[in-house]
Amino acid sequence: MSSVSRKVANVAKGYKTKDGAGVSLLRVIGGPIPSKSVDPFLMLDAFKSENPNDYIAGFPSHPHRGQQTLTYMIEGFMEHKDNKGNKGILKPGMVQVMNAARGIIHSEMPKQVEGKMFGFQFWLNLAAVDKMSEPWYKDIPSEQIPEVNTSDKKVRVVAGHYEGVEGVVKGLRVNPIFLDVKLEPNTKISVDIPDFDHNSFIYVFEGEGKFGPEGYEKIVGDQHIGVLENKDRVTIADDEIIPNKLDAIAGENGVRFLFLSAKPIREPIVQHGPFVMNTQKEIQQAFFDYQMGRF
Repeated sequence: MSSVSRKVANVAKGYKTKDGAGVSLLRVIGGPIPSKSVDPFLMLDAFKSENPNDYIAGFPSHPHRGQQTLTYMIEGFMEHKDNKGNKGILKPGMVQVMNAARGIIHSEMPKQVEGKMFGFQFWLNLAAVDKMSEPWYKDIPSEQIPEVNTSDKKVRVVAGHYEGVEGVVKGLRVNPIFLDVKLEPNTKISVDIPDFDHNSFIYVFEGEGKFGPEGYEKIVGDQHIGVLENKDRVTIADDEIIPNKLDAIAGENGVRFLFLSAKPIREPIVQHGPFVMNTQKEIQQAFFDYQMGRF
């Protein structure tokens, strides 16, 4: 049995949009990359600006149902409050995980009036059996995120495993791999993908790199996503070939990227704004429950 690197099937840049009360961001998954192609990842928003007018209005109180959110801060400060009594300030390098599940109302507001605001928010789908589970929330300080450091790379293991190191984020129902990888110029990395069935992608946010097997690499640059192929194992000359690795080579100026991978849920998705359910009837029920104060 042989393990080989996956090819990059699609490279794209998010489109500019505004959300919340007018926050400028790049919508990547749920934008040029449809969520069905990277199931169970529903959305990826990237926000980065030194102009307070791009972020100061924040995300006032709004509801969610049917998903989990993960926010990863690179720079800046954001405050979370919700109707379950949770409150916390996201600081550089921190992770916030929220299980919206059957319903939560929260706000995400900047705790700065100037300087850079830089980070990412992911929405992860919940299987039907989990969509009406109890909501919860957790802040994870930067210093609790384990790292694998060598002379040519730095890997923050947010979730999943890398070289025997387990990530700090647990309780995400889809059990993703989530790595923050920084490579020095012209250096390489190989990351194992635990199952050939996983949907996987990288998002570059510094420099550029080449991704994929030798001879089939694709360049992915700053603010671009690279979605990896997801093909069944094949047999060649009695050897079972499993496309179960990510191979990357940094460019002349190095590269920093996020790598995420998870097993798809493969259930119908009906989304209306912050509600993500399996049927239109369930979406209607979500609106009714929210209006009736049941969140």
